[in-house]
Order: sequence, then C-alpha cells, then structure tokens
Amino acid sequence: MSSSSIYNHRSLQPTGPGAVSAGPQHRMARFNESVEAFRSEFEGLVNENNNLRNQRDDLESKVDSQVNEQNIIRQSLYELEAQHGKVRQQYEDELARLRSEIHALRQGGAGIPPGGHGAPLIGPTASAGPPSSISAGGGIPPFNDPYFSSRNDRDRERDSARERERNERIERDRERDALRDRERDRTLDSRDPKRLKADRMKSERDVFSPATTMPKLPPPGATGPPPTPSGPGQSASGPGLPPASSSHSGPLPSHPPGPSSAGTSPMVDVHPTVANGTVMPINTPGVGITDETVLATLPPEYKKEGPDWWIVYNPDADKVFNVNLVHTLMHESVVCCVRFSADGKWLATGCNRTAQIYDVETGRKFCVLVDESVGKSGDLYIRSVCFSPDGKYLATGAEDKQIRIWDIQRKKIRNIFDGHQQEIYSLDFSADGRLIVSGSGDKTARIWDMVDGTSKVLTINDPDSLNNDAGVTSVAISPNGKFVAAGSLDTVVRIWEVATGMLVERLRGHRDSVYSVAFTPDGKGLVSGSLDKTLKYWDVGALMTGGSASLVRSRKEGANGAGPNGPGGSIVRRDGEGVKQSPCTMNFIGHKDYVLSVAVSHDGRWVVSGSKDRGVQFWDSNKAVLQAMLQGHKNSVISIDLSPTATILATGSGDWQARIWSYN
Repeated sequence: MSSSSIYNHRSLQPTGPGAVSAGPQHRMARFNESVEAFRSEFEGLVNENNNLRNQRDDLESKVDSQVNEQNIIRQSLYELEAQHGKVRQQYEDELARLRSEIHALRQGGAGIPPGGHGAPLIGPTASAGPPSSISAGGGIPPFNDPYFSSRNDRDRERDSARERERNERIERDRERDALRDRERDRTLDSRDPKRLKADRMKSERDVFSPATTMPKLPPPGATGPPPTPSGPGQSASGPGLPPASSSHSGPLPSHPPGPSSAGTSPMVDVHPTVANGTVMPINTPGVGITDETVLATLPPEYKKEGPDWWIVYNPDADKVFNVNLVHTLMHESVVCCVRFSADGKWLATGCNRTAQIYDVETGRKFCVLVDESVGKSGDLYIRSVCFSPDGKYLATGAEDKQIRIWDIQRKKIRNIFDGHQQEIYSLDFSADGRLIVSGSGDKTARIWDMVDGTSKVLTINDPDSLNNDAGVTSVAISPNGKFVAAGSLDTVVRIWEVATGMLVERLRGHRDSVYSVAFTPDGKGLVSGSLDKTLKYWDVGALMTGGSASLVRSRKEGANGAGPNGPGGSIVRRDGEGVKQSPCTMNFIGHKDYVLSVAVSHDGRWVVSGSKDRGVQFWDSNKAVLQAMLQGHKNSVISIDLSPTATILATGSGDWQARIWSYN
C-alpha cells in the first residue's frame, strides 16, 4: 500500500515541470497584455497629439487670415480716407465757387448791363464802381448809397469770415493728413539708423563738396527755377516723404537755364553739371513715367493696371516682357528684407522679431522663426535673411548685433555668430555654403566659417574716407567666391579678397550712401544702388580674372568723385601685371528718391531696383535703359530679390507687405 502510494506519488512527478512552467507563461501573457495596453494608450496619445497639432495649425491659419484681413481693412480705411478727403475737397471747392458767385451777384448788380444781359462783373472790377451807362437815377441803386454800401460791407465781412474759416479748416485737414502720412512713414524711417547716420554724414560733407550745393536743372521744356516743395511733408519726391537732402535750407540758388530740350525724348532727364562745368556723360534715358498723370496719358499698349498696382513701359524701348502680381503676403510690421532660396521654391522675409518662410508657388506660410529667448520688450527688426545653398539653413541678421543660423526643418537655432558691435544690415552665403559674410554699422564686414565658427574681420579705416561714419550697409560674395563687395554710408564700394582679407578695390563715384550691391551672374559686373537716386554698373572683370592685388592706391578725388574713365570714376589698383582699373561704365538714372535695393536676374539680362519713391524699375543691364516702372506698394520698397531659377520677383515694403511678381 505504501509502495503503491509511493509509486503514485512518483507518477505525478512528470507533471510537475508543466505546473512550474505554467507560471512563466501566465506572466508572459500578462506582460503581453500590458504591452498591448501601453501600445493602445500610446496610439491614443499620438492620435490626440495629431488632433491637437491639426487644431493648432487651424488656429494659426485662422490667426494669419484674420491678420491679413485686418491689414486689408487697414489699407481699405487708408484708401477710403484719401477718397473722402478728395470728395470733401471737391465739395469745398464747389461751395467756395458758389459763394463767390453769390457774393459777386450781391455786390455786382450794377455790373449787369442794361437789359439784364451779360455776366456779372467779378473781382476788383465789380467793386471799382458802376459803369458810366448807369446813373444815380436808374433802377439799380448806386454803389455810393449809404445803406447798400454798409450792407455790402457787412456781407463782404461775413463772407470773408466764412472764407477764412473754410481756409483754416482746409489747412487743418491738410495738416492732419500730412501728420497721418508722416506717422505711417515713421514706422519705416524711425527704424532706419542708417538713414540718420547718412544724414549726419551728408550735413558734414555739404560743407566741403560744392557738387552737393548745386541746384538740379529743370526738366526738358521747363522754364524758370525748379518748383520749391511746399506744405508739411511735401517734397519733389511725393507727398509724405522727406526731401532728398535735409541739409539745405531756404530757396534753391539761382542758376542758368539748362540746355535746349528741342527734339528731346520725354523720357530723357537733365542731369546736374559737375564742378568743372561739363555735363556728366549720360548713357541712359531718365524716366518721366512715375506720375499717375502720365499713366493716364500713355497709350494702352504702354501700361497695365491691376486692382492696386500698375506698370508703365518706356515708349522709347521695346516692350519685351509682362508683369503680373502672383501673391501678396501680409505681415505684422515693416518688411525689411526678402530673399529666395537657391532652388527658387522658398521665399524668406524678415520683419519685427520674426523671419517667415513662404512657398513661392502657393504663397502659403511654411514656418515662422522666432527666438523665444529674447526679451519681449521693444523692437527687434530682422534686417537681413539668407538661405544656405543647400536650403537647410536660414541666416538672419538683426538689430541685436547677432547672426542666427536656423535649422529650417527643426525650426531651431543651429548656432549664433556674435562679434559685431552694431546691428547687422546684410548677409550673403558663399556658393559652397562654407562661408557667410555679414555687414554691420560698426564699419566692418566679417567672413564667418560655418564649420568652426571663426571669423575674419574686414575693417574700413581709410585715412582718406570722406567721413568717419562708414557703416557697411550691403555685402555680396562674387560668384567664384574669391571676393567680397560692400557698400557703405561713406559713398564708397569696397572689394576685399576672401583668402587674404586684403582690400583690393575702392570704387568711388556715388554722391550719397550706397545701400545695396549685387554681382552679375558671370561675376564680371557689380551693380550698386545709392541714396543719390542712381544705380551704377562697375566693370570688375579684370579684377576677377587677374591676380591678387598687392597695393590699393587712392587718387585725389574731385569735388563730385568723378574720374576720367567713365560716368562715375574708378579706382586704380596695382598687381603683378601692372596698373588696372575697374571703371563705372553705366549710370542708371530715373528714380525720384533713394535707391534702397538692387538685384540682377539669373540670366544677367535685367537689373531691378527698389526705391523710396515706392516704385520698382526694370533696366536693360546691357544698355542701362529703363524698360518699365512698377508701382505696387504704398510705402518705400525696402528690399527686392530675383529668383535664381525663374522669372519671379519679390518685393518687401514699409506698407507691411511682401509681394511676389512674375515677369515673362
């Protein structure tokens, strides 16, 4: 019995391992259930996160649309105010005319000939006394009647008081409108310390430069002195804009009449005479098509109008392309800069505190880049933006003296370049993406290495500089990556060699600060735009193909900076091959106010410029002939850029808009 029980006990032993293994299997099943629960919870959280992201995107799009709608409403209000002012002025003029007629009828009854025919006499003739055909015994009382004289005096006094009141009211309205225009422009001008520095520089330079005190000759066909701007904020460049030179006071000095304009094209402007009495060589017609009155007189084939923009073509040039508005990109502040990516698919813009990237084809905002670590108080305008050639990074330069390199996909700052002592005005990447050049108001340009973060300082310390203030406003790297060009407030364009950091050229010729420089695609030309309202083309082909310069020799400048080798002068440099020059071979003259930005098309055929006169002008780069003038902004065109791959133009303005245009 005991042996049987022992046997039975042993017979149960094989089932023991199975019982033991049941525990791990159970735990594994529970583990799998827990994993499934975690997975399902994770998927739920992912779905919820996606829903929240979609909701956030929807909210952002709604906010953007509301901001755009608000800006559109603001622009509509401005236009309605302007229209209301015109209607009110017409009403006041008509009312004044009717009052003058009533006044003339009241006091000019004696001015009606016998029989009641003829118009009443108006003005001094009516008050001088009755005609000899009317006697005191006639049906009309004589003017020397005491009652009628006193009544006429009272009527005249009352009408005169009403007229004075009306004139005062009109003057107040005009002052208010001018103040409002100045307030709108102040958004831009108050953010432009470059302009303030240039004004200081100009006021000092005016003392020494007779060219700056010379009056501008009248346009062809005009006689007498040029018109003097009148009224608050009025200037020859348009209402609400400050005069081109704030250093002059009082009336312009008298001058002899300009050369005969007989047979001159209406597109040709007359240009100032230089100090030695000879007229500067002009190889381009000016422009007389910036006024809307001219727009109305041009034949239909020479103009095109959109809802809030228009373009006019030079009648003296072949109409070879057409312009259309593609997208209007509303912003929340002044648009300081625009820049295309190397593939032409994206457009970056810079404004107060933020940089935006847009899809060029759709106009959709791809992302907004903002440094959250910066304090929220005050303004921080992004002065310059530039894509890396591979499109992975965007460099931004701002008023806080820092250059930020953004990883676009992550929307994070990759690194910060710190070293400038004043705000950054301009940035440009080299073609290989290894180097980035910056220009600053501290009178230096810097070449930064994207890999190790080191920098090479290009300093302006010329002993013969026209002014101590030589802040760098614009920089550009040549297509071969060997040279850096920089425009500055002291009117000079300088070129450095990248490898050595040596200054190899000083290009003199502009009469005011240089705000923009751009190389042609082949690297043989350099275009500069200046506050003197002109662009210049510099032939730097010899420099690009020659050896590195060992010496920069400055020459004694004339009163206006003109040289013997072209419209704008040149600078002599010496290298192993002998003396060479980079002359200014073309002047582009036609803007009515400061030239703030220039660009060259990817095929090198067109030069495009943006100005404070609110216009964009297209030029034939081979002849410097104005092709067309585009008006599409309500404030200064601060920045322009041409797509590297297509016939697309971008403009940024003080009216808080960036616009994308097509030309073909």
